[in-house]
Amino acid sequence: MDLIRDQYEAFPYPARDPAEEDRRLVTGSPSHLAEIDHYLFGGRRDWSKPFRALIAGGGTGDGCIQLAQHLAWTGTPAEIVYLDLSTASRKIAEARAARRGLDSIRFETGSLLDAPSLGKFDYIDCCGVLHHLPEPARGLSALRQCLAPSGGLGLMLYGRLGRSGVYEAQTILKEVAPVSEPAAKRLEQARRLLGSLPPTNALKRNPFVADHLNGGEAGLFDLLLNPIDQAYTVPEIFTLLDGADLRHVSFIAPARYAPETYLGEAFPQLKALTPEKRGAIAEMVAGNLKTHVFYAAPKDGSAATALYAPDLTPVLREPIAEALARAIAQSGRLGGSFDGFRLSVPMPPLAPAIIRSIDGRTTVEELAQGLRKAGTSREQAGKEIAETLARLIALNLACFSHASVART
Repeated sequence: MDLIRDQYEAFPYPARDPAEEDRRLVTGSPSHLAEIDHYLFGGRRDWSKPFRALIAGGGTGDGCIQLAQHLAWTGTPAEIVYLDLSTASRKIAEARAARRGLDSIRFETGSLLDAPSLGKFDYIDCCGVLHHLPEPARGLSALRQCLAPSGGLGLMLYGRLGRSGVYEAQTILKEVAPVSEPAAKRLEQARRLLGSLPPTNALKRNPFVADHLNGGEAGLFDLLLNPIDQAYTVPEIFTLLDGADLRHVSFIAPARYAPETYLGEAFPQLKALTPEKRGAIAEMVAGNLKTHVFYAAPKDGSAATALYAPDLTPVLREPIAEALARAIAQSGRLGGSFDGFRLSVPMPPLAPAIIRSIDGRTTVEELAQGLRKAGTSREQAGKEIAETLARLIALNLACFSHASVART
């Protein structure tokens, strides 16, 4: 653990400038509040009630700042505990919070192995941390101990298949840039290796991993010189969760873990497989899943994913309703890209009108009422709303939630 702490003291990651908080909020998964509501609270949590969250391994603050800002916008009385080994990373996260005037965060320096001493939490974020522990299973078990029965976790682990070439390069660098050498010399050797690799090398041919190209010194060190780095396949994630008495809830985006996203309807028998097997096949077919982002919950807890219902409120994760609606109106399809894999999803004829009506306050039933007033039959309105929302949710563009956090 000393080597890990020393690395992030010298190279806080990812590099962040607190002044940028004046211009943008870094958003992503996990820990987008609408996602948390959708996947862990059935889309029905009352966000006027207190909420307690742990950011286990907060780094320079992306997940912590996002969640704190969302909770502030929603008006939720919240306590967020930021925990990290690196004081250098903590200082950056604190400066970002101060820049935004966020006062719900309590900053702590320490190991996530000590998290149980911090009490119980409704939600735990552990993004990009467990795979840098000597014993990831021990770390996850520690987090499980401080999770409230009704709560859940948002996690990110490296994906083994999508990081092709990374571990071969790490192995080489252990010989030519050992941890006993000064950091500056190790970085010099890493750059020398990258400049010497032939075009046939797996890392050279992997367009999905780019931290060594555009992440500065911190990105290069984190990718290739990290002393502890363990990546996972989908089945290995399920095994890790099972060992901590946790269950897998959903990967993000769900469509990335559906074989039909890549194979179409050529193999309909794959739809009947378990989520674990479907995800494993999708990972092997796609080949570009460099990280796995997912939500998990206690096996015996009450966390629940939102199921389609008339009284639920759909919300777009980002304020892009008009742009989405306009693009779909032009082509009848919803386009997107998953790390180089381009997809084009057919959308129902009324999808543009439905999307324009999603404002974070209007329920599914109220959307249907609006379509019926415009002359659409009850059956057609229900069918097109269900199809539109299912496709948006699969691509992680929408959720069911009362937490309307999108801001321009």
